[in-house]
Amino acid sequence: MSLPSETDPQPSGKKPVLEVRGVTKTFPGVIANEDVDLTLHQGEIHCLLGENGAGKSTLMNVVFGLYQPDVGTIRVRGEQVQFSGVGDAIEHGIGMVHQHFQLIPVLTVAENVILGQEITKGVFLDLDEARRRIREIEQRYGLAINPDAKVGDLSVGEQQRVELVKALFREADILILDEPTAVLTPGEVDDFFTVVRSLVDQGKSIIFITHKLREVLAVADRITVLRNGRVTGSADPKTATQQSLANLMVGRDVVFQVEKGDASPGAPVITINRLGVEDERGVSMVNGLTLEVLAGEIFGVAGVEGNGQRELVEAITGMRAKTGGTVEILGQDATNMSPRQITELGTGHIPEDRNKHGVVGSYSIADNLVLNRYHHSPFSRRFVRQPSAIDEEAETLVEQFDVRTPGIDVAVENLSGGNQQKVIVARELTGDVKALIVAQPTRGLDVGSIEFIHNQIIALRDRGVGVLLVSAELDEILSLSDRIGVLYRGRLVGTFDGAGATREELGYLMATGATPETEEVAS
Repeated sequence: MSLPSETDPQPSGKKPVLEVRGVTKTFPGVIANEDVDLTLHQGEIHCLLGENGAGKSTLMNVVFGLYQPDVGTIRVRGEQVQFSGVGDAIEHGIGMVHQHFQLIPVLTVAENVILGQEITKGVFLDLDEARRRIREIEQRYGLAINPDAKVGDLSVGEQQRVELVKALFREADILILDEPTAVLTPGEVDDFFTVVRSLVDQGKSIIFITHKLREVLAVADRITVLRNGRVTGSADPKTATQQSLANLMVGRDVVFQVEKGDASPGAPVITINRLGVEDERGVSMVNGLTLEVLAGEIFGVAGVEGNGQRELVEAITGMRAKTGGTVEILGQDATNMSPRQITELGTGHIPEDRNKHGVVGSYSIADNLVLNRYHHSPFSRRFVRQPSAIDEEAETLVEQFDVRTPGIDVAVENLSGGNQQKVIVARELTGDVKALIVAQPTRGLDVGSIEFIHNQIIALRDRGVGVLLVSAELDEILSLSDRIGVLYRGRLVGTFDGAGATREELGYLMATGATPETEEVAS
């Protein structure tokens, strides 16, 4: 491992297609990038690693013309460029697939792809030509997609393909992929890597931003690591290890396997009996589901996304109506309770969508940390807000949960994803919590943040809290759970002891709803 330099050898003699030299980008009170160098060569996958808030996305937003650098230069195919906006970057053959998709759900795939670069025949949109060109891209790169499908009806993996098609439709040959696997299932990740390799084989060059070390080692040709806005090192994926990369990312040793003792389960804290839940379309997503979470245990729910996980969590926490069955929390019937009533019982909830349900982006960190307690003493007295008490609590929690911020008055929307998640975790784990519902707690987070949040959940379990953990990450389910249930088409199709479950067994059940042994008997 070495610090990268301008003299790094060119892979197989290939020329640079993108060169970033000495780029610095600051925001009020924050240095996002400082004197960063980065080179992308023709036909390679260059992975950019770093903690949340390390400056990866900011750097790529500079390259894509969303931000202008304070200092430094950018060269594209040897030509120094200065982008005044995204349009300039696109004209130079740069495309970016953002972590949060830039799609309009009510429009079709074809309409989304041509948005901003409309094809017309006279005064009308030429959707036939758009479909023809999309099918050409589909055939060339193996991006199976229906041009006439409504984007809102597509899976997350299919929506990501639409974003890739958009970039290729604009003839991008330098692709920036920002956390492209953060919301994909294991099967979708494999398919995505096949597509990425196909793109490179046909001459594309890719910058791949991610926090998942196993994937980096599987797909990268070269690796550059950022920490606190600066390049801290580079690595060859042929010789690097997950541990060595993690050390470069966070500056210390990282424990990948959660250390936890045996559970000491007690009385039930969450009891669900024959629960039925529908989605927004009136389609049944949870069908007669029954499960029990005990005090002092972590019950993990594994499953391919779209099998009722979101509807299950929202029903338990009072965010979605039930079509049948009951929910009991801490000995009380919570079937028809509101989210606030359920919180008042002693329930914490870390939601799947942190931006939509976890924080109020325009509010300060301090205000977000008391969203579930602002009406209680000492934060409120006789219906009057007590700013000094709120600020004191915020200072304590920011330090305790290692929220990286210039101050507690910063709006949460200005924090990195990992630090936003830490704000939610700090709020929901503080106070007299007896039951915790956790959905996708580490989605999109780096190894340091994942380690921290896992340890917090284990500590809560050891204090006697019952935890319902819903995650699409099998490693997370296997590492944290004392018992594991597999959700398939809205039903629990198997329950396992956490210590004895395997990736293969759970993965097969997630994909098919049956174990290999069951299918053999059925046949």
